[in-house]
Amino acid sequence: MLDLSKEDLPAHAILAAVELPDTNEEEVQHSLDELARLAKTLGLVVGKRFVQKRQHIDPKAVFGQGKVQELADEVERLTTSEPEREVVVLLDLDVSPSQIRQLSQAVKADVYDRTGVILDIFHRHAKSRQAKTQVEIVRLTYLTPRMRELGKRKGERQGGGIGGKGKGESHMELDRRKVRDRIAELRLELLRIEEERSVQRARRQQLRRVALVGYTNAGKSTLMRALTGSDVYVADKLFATLDTTVRNLHPPVDPPIVVSDTVGFIRKLPHDLVASFKSTLDEALEASLLLQIVDAADPAFPKHVETTEAVLTEIGAETIPMQLVFNKWDQVTDLAVAERLCQTYPNAWRISAKNERDVARVREGIIGFFEGQKLETTVLIPHSKGNLRAQLYANAEVLAESYDEEGGHYRVRITPEMLARITAELP
Repeated sequence: MLDLSKEDLPAHAILAAVELPDTNEEEVQHSLDELARLAKTLGLVVGKRFVQKRQHIDPKAVFGQGKVQELADEVERLTTSEPEREVVVLLDLDVSPSQIRQLSQAVKADVYDRTGVILDIFHRHAKSRQAKTQVEIVRLTYLTPRMRELGKRKGERQGGGIGGKGKGESHMELDRRKVRDRIAELRLELLRIEEERSVQRARRQQLRRVALVGYTNAGKSTLMRALTGSDVYVADKLFATLDTTVRNLHPPVDPPIVVSDTVGFIRKLPHDLVASFKSTLDEALEASLLLQIVDAADPAFPKHVETTEAVLTEIGAETIPMQLVFNKWDQVTDLAVAERLCQTYPNAWRISAKNERDVARVREGIIGFFEGQKLETTVLIPHSKGNLRAQLYANAEVLAESYDEEGGHYRVRITPEMLARITAELP
C-alpha cells in the first residue's frame, strides 16, 4: 500500500497532468477532477493542479524542466508550511518506473501514477476473499517491474549454498522470484474461488436476473439497497463496492427476480484490473437485463457511458439488453440541460434512487421487461418426467393444467430461455 500519511495526518496531494495533442483542456480538467476524487477517497488533502501542454511525454521526468521546477517549488512550499505532513505528487497518467524515480528525485517527494492510486483504493476497499485475491494479483503484477526502481541493492549477493546457483542471486532477484511465486499461488487460489462462485451462479441459472452496471459512484449500491431492501454498503466514495452483491427483488415476485450490484468502472481503468475482475463481472454476463446507472448531474456523464460500454464490450456483454437509468435526476437543476437530456435519451429512466416512487417505477420496469419476454404456449410433460412440473411452476406462470394418458398438459406464459431448458429435458 502507498504510504500517504505521516503521524496520522493526511498527506498533501499535488495533481499533475500532461495535455497531449489528442486531448483538450476540458477533457484534462475533467480527468483531473476525477483524480482529485480518487485522492479524497484515499483521505488526502488535495492541493494545486499543474498541467503542461506537450507534443509527447518527456521520456525522463514526464514534464519539461520548467514544470518540474514548479512542482519542486510547490513541494518545498508545502513541506515548509506544514512539515508534519507528507507531500505526494499524483500523476493523471501512467508512466514507467524510471520516470517515476527521476521525477521523484527532482521534486523531492513521492510520486504515484494513476494506476498506482486506483490500485491502492482497490487494495483498501477489498473485503471478500475473492476481491482481495484479485486485487493482490494485479498489485503484485504492477509492482514487479518497479522493484528495481523502488529499492536497488547493488552488489549484494547471497551465497548459493546447497542447491544454490553458483555465486548466488542478488536480493532483488530473490525478491522478484518470490513475487512471481506468490502471484502463481494467488492465481490458483482465485481459480478455486471462481469454481465455488460458478457453482453458486449455476444454482441461480434458472432465475430471472438483472445486473446493475455503470461508472463508479453513480449510485448503483444505493439503488441496489432500495430495490432489494438489503443492507448493501453505500458511501460517497469511488470504488466503495468491489464485491458483487446478489439479492432478490423486493417486494418479492413469483418467479423471483435476482438483482446483482457490480464493481464500478472508471476512465483509464487498468486493463489488468478489468481482466482480474472478469469473474466478478460474470454476473453481468449472465444477466438477462443490464441497468446502466448514470449520474445525470455529472457533466462528464457521456464519457462515463462510453467507458461503461467499452468495458462491457471488453468482457463480451455488449449483446445483453440494456436500459439506461439516469440517477440523481433531482440534482439536474438546469432546465435546459434536463430538456436536452430528455430529447437525446427519450427512452432513459429518470430517477432518484433515494425517492421511493422512482424506485417503485424501476421495479415495475424490471418486472415489465421480463413479462414482455414471455410467450404463451402449451407444454406436455410425460408422467415419467414429473420432476419438470415443479420447474415449470417455479419458473413460469401456469394458466391451465389438464391430464390424459400422455401426461400433463400445461398452458403457460414462459420466457423463451426457460422453455428451451425445460423442453431440452423432455424425451
